[in-house]
Amino acid sequence: MLNEELKTVVAASCGPCLGDQIMLREFLLAGLIMAVGLSVAGAGTHLYQGIAKQTAALRYNSATLLGTFGLLAVSFFCGPYIILQMGWRQEGDGTITLTSALLAAFVAFGWSFITGLLIVGSYFAIAG
Repeated sequence: MLNEELKTVVAASCGPCLGDQIMLREFLLAGLIMAVGLSVAGAGTHLYQGIAKQTAALRYNSATLLGTFGLLAVSFFCGPYIILQMGWRQEGDGTITLTSALLAAFVAFGWSFITGLLIVGSYFAIAG
């Protein structure tokens, strides 16, 4: 009921069918933010694996304090891609569980929205 009233207020103030265009623009912006977050996660994961010569994982155990903070940063920024990879792992009989794949995708895309929002927000803050 409240949503219907808000649509009529937006439609009356912005003209016919402009409220739907505003909602579509916000939806596409959310998709762009998730795409940025997921692409940075994928690129960061492959860059880390190429430089460190080890598989990227969600961990924080290192020999030094600086290494621990580095692994935490890798886990934060590369986490969505790592979670997606974990969801597509095969079971013992060679099948993929639909529940784990969907849950991993849900968590990964939500996480990539957060990291993408941080990256896009930092870009706009610096670029002006």
